[in-house]
Formats: sequence, C-alpha cells, structure tokens
Amino acid sequence: MGQNIRTGRCVVAVDGPSGSGKSTVSRRLAVGLDARYLDTGAMYRAITWAVLRSGVDPADAESVAKVAGEVELRIGTDPQGYGVTVDGTVVDREIRGPEVTGAVSAVSAVPAVRALLVRRQQQMIDNAGRIVVEGRDIGSVVAPEADLKVYLTASATARAQRRSAEDAADVAATAADLARRDKLDSTRTTNPLQQAPDAVVLDTTELGIDEVVARLRALLTERGVA
Repeated sequence: MGQNIRTGRCVVAVDGPSGSGKSTVSRRLAVGLDARYLDTGAMYRAITWAVLRSGVDPADAESVAKVAGEVELRIGTDPQGYGVTVDGTVVDREIRGPEVTGAVSAVSAVPAVRALLVRRQQQMIDNAGRIVVEGRDIGSVVAPEADLKVYLTASATARAQRRSAEDAADVAATAADLARRDKLDSTRTTNPLQQAPDAVVLDTTELGIDEVVARLRALLTERGVA
C-alpha cells in the first residue's frame, strides 16, 4: 500500500442513505488511494441472508442474534473485486435480492447483531491501515476517529432513479422502498443512520462519480492524508 505524508494510515468513513452513490464512490476512491474497501452493508445483508436461510423470523431478535453468532461470515476488502461468503457459500448476488433487501433493516436493528459486526469492522479497519469504509454509522460509531467523514446524500428522485436502474425495477416502487428503509434505519434505537457532527455533507444529485471522488481527494489532500 502507498504511504501518505503522515503515518501511512488513512481511514475514510462514507455514510448516507441508499442510492446516494456510496458504493461506487467508495470503491473508486479506495482504488485511487491504494487503499482497502469495506462495504459494511454487505455484512448486514449476509447475516440477513443467513437468517432467512435458517427460516428465522427477522423480527425475532433473539433468534436472529443466535444465527449471527454462529455463522462464518467472510468479506473481502479489494475495491476491484471483493467477495462475500457465509459458511463457505458465495452470496454476492443473493444478498442483493429483494427478499434480503426487504428484511435487512429489521436484522440490522438487532443490537447484538450490530455489536458483533461493529467489533468485526473495527478490527478490519485497524488491520488495513488505509481503507475506505461505507455504511450508515461509520463516522458516528464504527470509525469516529476517521481522517475524513463524509455524508453523501441526494434527492429522493435521484436516489430512486439510480437504484431502479441498477435493479431494473419500477421507479415508484423503488422510491417507496427507499423511503421505508430510510425511516427504519434512521429511527432504530441502536446506531441509527445519521450524519456525524463533523462530517462533510455532499449532495450528489447533480454530480458525476468522478466529480464526487475528486472532491473527496481534494479534502484528503487538504488534511495531509491523501
């Protein structure tokens, strides 16, 4: 990995709602920084897939926590090709399906699941040194000492259009699902979706991916950690 002008470490926390551009921006930024990349949302989706596979009701917090504690979850950190496995089964495609999407907010709200995965995420960040981490509570909970905290957002219309294009889904239905998930994720008791007080807010509605990445690189350069 490349070295920056301070210690070689560089942790970037990217938070925001679905459809704001987090994944694409985070991966591209990680490549440019010669850093690792961690999609924390994929970890919650993987646990959700395991819960559904086990026939457990996502609303049954105790049973969900039991599944989460027993499965073997592995996730790569290569921004150009990471993979997710549960008990040795590759689930990259499965965790993006509608069934998992519909249940992930409920599973993610279970305190024991969040505690388990946050510990795992913090260990991965410490081991990586240089890493871009995306999610919903990275700047506020997972990596509060990150060199740069960013909260990406976009208009509801732009977010729905982007996500429906990715999933080949109806825009109106996608907008309704995003609104549902936003409400669940922002009102849960444990580690809700929120903007860290010292995060840089960037509205991506009218910005291209390259422009967003360039702005983040500029912020990192200003802070001496690019």
